[in-house]
Amino acid sequence: MRLFLAAIFFLAAGGANAACEKRNFADATYAVCVFDPQTEDIRLFLNDADGAPYGDFNAVNAALALRGERLAFAMNAGMYHKDRTPVGLYVEAGAEQQRISTRDGPGNFHMLPNGVFWIWAEDGHRGAHVRTTQVYLKAAHDALAYATQSGPMLVIDGEVHPRFLPQSDSFKRRNGVGVRENGAVVFAISDEPVRFYDFARLFRDELKTPNALYLDGTISRLYAPDLSRNDPGLAMGPIVGVVIADE
Repeated sequence: MRLFLAAIFFLAAGGANAACEKRNFADATYAVCVFDPQTEDIRLFLNDADGAPYGDFNAVNAALALRGERLAFAMNAGMYHKDRTPVGLYVEAGAEQQRISTRDGPGNFHMLPNGVFWIWAEDGHRGAHVRTTQVYLKAAHDALAYATQSGPMLVIDGEVHPRFLPQSDSFKRRNGVGVRENGAVVFAISDEPVRFYDFARLFRDELKTPNALYLDGTISRLYAPDLSRNDPGLAMGPIVGVVIADE
């Protein structure tokens, strides 16, 4: 089944690289980046070779340069503690570094249902998913390559998270990730503070992702050479990036 879906996606996408672009939706501006996980190398990054958190995009690029690689895109990829360890599940290059969290608690991460963004790789084929934590727990993960848990979910099987309020007075910069029915991975970050409800509608109605996951808020940052962006800010925990060969 995975091979069949990957083949369909490749034909639909034409194998072309997707670029980042600006989008306007519901009186707000967003940066949106779309990638084919079959043809583009999406990875997660947390610690360097010495075990210290990368913290920013430049540090990841410096490490990749040693292998003749560089980032084509990156953004923060989930919530973390003060020492920058992930709050929930974190898997990098097939190795689980933080166990999945199913407990209740305060804050956005525990606004249930929360969820997992993950990438599988098997026999030269790759794909990606965003689903609730409970769905993730029921799925098979023999070919799991990368995973990050965050919360809350933004869109769940085509429905906006039930706790989001259309008239909420909570406005923050936000970033998230969704996966389209054809397998394309869609990342978005707001250029100004927005409500959860409107951010979820962006993914459902504009970006057409039936499932989407919130990654973080105020600290959200983007690395996108297409948009001449390398956002500064506080040191980050998990980072998601698309890697290409250095020219």
